[in-house]
Amino acid sequence: MIQAAKEFLTTYCFELQKNEQYYSERWTEINDEIARTGTYTLTLEELEYGAKLAWRNSNKCIGRLFWQTMTVHDYRSLHDVQDIRDALIHHIIFATNQGKIKPTLSVFHPSVRIWNHQLLRYAGYEKDGEVIGDSDSIAFTKICEELGWVGAGTRFDILPLVIQIGDEKPEWFEIPKEHVLEVAISHPEKPEFEHLHLKWYAVPIISSMKLEIGGIEFPAAPFNGWYMGTEIGARNLADVDRYNQLPQVAELYQLNQKSASSLWKDRALVELNLAVLHSFKEQGVSIVDHHTAAVQFKQFEQQEQKNGREVTGMWSWLIPPMSPAATHVFHKPYSNETKSPNFFYQKNPY
Repeated sequence: MIQAAKEFLTTYCFELQKNEQYYSERWTEINDEIARTGTYTLTLEELEYGAKLAWRNSNKCIGRLFWQTMTVHDYRSLHDVQDIRDALIHHIIFATNQGKIKPTLSVFHPSVRIWNHQLLRYAGYEKDGEVIGDSDSIAFTKICEELGWVGAGTRFDILPLVIQIGDEKPEWFEIPKEHVLEVAISHPEKPEFEHLHLKWYAVPIISSMKLEIGGIEFPAAPFNGWYMGTEIGARNLADVDRYNQLPQVAELYQLNQKSASSLWKDRALVELNLAVLHSFKEQGVSIVDHHTAAVQFKQFEQQEQKNGREVTGMWSWLIPPMSPAATHVFHKPYSNETKSPNFFYQKNPY
């Protein structure tokens, strides 16, 4: 921890132009606290800047241009499960911002764990050999049901929040519907698209990853940006092991599904993604298309180069799942070196 703390403090003081006296005094404080307790407490400014650096260092994220705009909520003092629930609901409301999505991160005490993969996610049910809803949520949906939650059984049931403090039994809490903004999917040129009855929630709030800053780990630190359209249109709604809607879209457009060379999947994919982008924009909800996101990432690369920092990235995640060769990212190699602060996967709690 000593080494990680020193490296973070050095970066923090250099980038925020803290003088040598501040660095020396703060390092003495950190050293003393670690010697007494085995850990140390980040100041609010250290926490806020560290969280932003974690976003800047996220190799899988193409949206890092906006890393400095993140709002950080400090909930480290909360130890009551009801208070934590309220803070998570506030995160949803604040980040949603009536559709004008705000990049937001909420940090909780290290003893807190959120069982949800995302604060907002649709349930998945197995019934008569078929899946209703999101296939990726089947296991967690069963956990919620074992805890006492009962869903409506539709394709788009919002799962409850499941919160655990230390070794206590996890508790579930329904998310009030009025706080969940969802976007009904329609097509700008195909009115019949609405017959598919598709929709998606407005804000992707990842809650299963831990935040590490200066050697301190926070297992509960939900964070969000806004969606890139392909995350919904080329993955969530299109993947065979998710909502698998390409055959339905192809049928709507009377595409030849008997021959792969008809490129029916490609054509259906374009129409589905166009519908997602159209619907979010029509309803005033922040979203970015993958071509614009790639241009923004290039601006991020230029900013980092100007500041003498190498941009790291996981190429397989940075390229969009649709028309990747039409972006500069496809043609450029990246180092996948892991920098700190950062977000990390952690063992599933269930």
